[in-house]
Amino acid sequence: MPPVDVGYVDLLRGIVEDAAVGFAVLDTELRYLYVNPHMARSTGLPAAAYLGRTQHEVLPHIQRPDQVLRDVIRDGRPREAVVTGRTWVDSPYQVREWRCVYHRLVDGTGKVVGVAAVGLEISEPQQYVYELERAHRRLALLDSAASRIGTGTDVAGTCRELADFVVPELADAAGVELSPPDTVSARRTPTRLAAYATRPGLVSGLAALDARGELVGWPRGTGSRRNLAAGRIWRRNAITAAQWRSLIPRWAPAQACLTARVHSVLLAPLVADGRVLGILLLARAGDSGPFSNEDATVARELAARAARALDRAVRFEREHTMALELQRALLAEPGQLQQHAGVETTARYRPADDGSMIGGDWYDVLALPDGRTMLVIGDVMGHGVDAAVAMSHYRSTLRALALAGLSPRHILQHADRMVADSGFERVATCFLALGDSDVATLTYASAGHLPPAWLTPQGEIRLVPVPVGPPLGSGLGRYEQGVTPERGGVLLLYTDGLVERRGEDIDCGLARLTGLSLCPTDPLDKILDTVLARLAGGSEDDIALLAARAVRG
Repeated sequence: MPPVDVGYVDLLRGIVEDAAVGFAVLDTELRYLYVNPHMARSTGLPAAAYLGRTQHEVLPHIQRPDQVLRDVIRDGRPREAVVTGRTWVDSPYQVREWRCVYHRLVDGTGKVVGVAAVGLEISEPQQYVYELERAHRRLALLDSAASRIGTGTDVAGTCRELADFVVPELADAAGVELSPPDTVSARRTPTRLAAYATRPGLVSGLAALDARGELVGWPRGTGSRRNLAAGRIWRRNAITAAQWRSLIPRWAPAQACLTARVHSVLLAPLVADGRVLGILLLARAGDSGPFSNEDATVARELAARAARALDRAVRFEREHTMALELQRALLAEPGQLQQHAGVETTARYRPADDGSMIGGDWYDVLALPDGRTMLVIGDVMGHGVDAAVAMSHYRSTLRALALAGLSPRHILQHADRMVADSGFERVATCFLALGDSDVATLTYASAGHLPPAWLTPQGEIRLVPVPVGPPLGSGLGRYEQGVTPERGGVLLLYTDGLVERRGEDIDCGLARLTGLSLCPTDPLDKILDTVLARLAGGSEDDIALLAARAVRG
């Protein structure tokens, strides 16, 4: 089973307290931590008699499959077993039999804390088999929620996962309604339908309910709205036509519910850190049974787990947007790069394909007063707003040192020391080059960055050998300089997102780069677009690219 929250035993108690099956929780030493009332009644012992004791101590005449329980604790795979023996209560059966299912329990730190056991006496009437199977399904449902809800980082995807997850196991139809951003109460603000799912037979009948993107909301002053605002479950079974009209003021959705024979509704608020994020709506129709107390308990736990995942997704999207806006604000448009008349440059910035890795990569071009041009490509450790802010800090530091007339290695050395002394925690790799109008004779130095590529006048792509020093911010800066031996052609600077792939040696990505077929006389915009089109697909990191060439000499 996945890690469980504090209070997990209380959750299970809410599900099985009134169930007609035996339920117990044992620790890793197979001592009882909890038994439900049915188990206590069926064995003739009060629940308190079990706590802290092994089965052999309280039920010595029952042969429990201890090895099965230890196997469940060891590998986490649920198992079934038949248990036989006698208890302390009178029974018409000389030997009683129970069909039991065992699940491993793990706490929030990943530590195995015990095992949950669900048992049905199969020597009793067969109708109780349904109760065991139902309890088993509910446990399995909660078991799989952690791995199926909140698998990504986007809000819409998390809402879809939640709606799809509860249909058809818990409901015939489900919707996820979200409150507008920064809403703290569901009492006054309408919600917006973000996800919707139905079992196949209800798709056409409930089409009027699928109003994704529209404001919906439950009528003000009603019990449903008050419960949601207070963070409580709201449940209504056997809903009449008049009640539908009061619950859904718009007649078309109400009529759709009546036509589809929807008879029961359960609303669970999605609350994280005291803030109402939205509502999980569950509906049952036709021959499906009404919502029980057990269903409400399961829905409450699912809503709580989904709310935590949604809260993470909302925070991520907000930070992602801020980081991207900051990144774009700090990176000059290619046409605005400051350069001397004899130098032509252009640049590109591309977020990762999944949009999650934003904030650390940058490029810069600066025309210096002495006629030289500074070219920079860099990559700050990490992503998000903090990385974008760090990128701005590095960019400003390098500009100030370049304006002081220093050489590339001294610029990097001073920048490394300044950043380290300031206590700034994010290191960065960087390649920096200075040259006059003849870019083909650049003087350069590297702080742990990948080597630039040179597109020769003959169309061959070569990696420029660069003496590499430690990343900026380490405080260990000793940097050497080099001078490009080539004349003419195009210099390509890039960050690792262009060539690095998970599970692959970096040399493979560099070989793809040097194996490209590019025309050195093409416009720089076309060259960079071609490089991105051929190499950037599937990148898990953002990418910065800078191209430069001399227009004279």
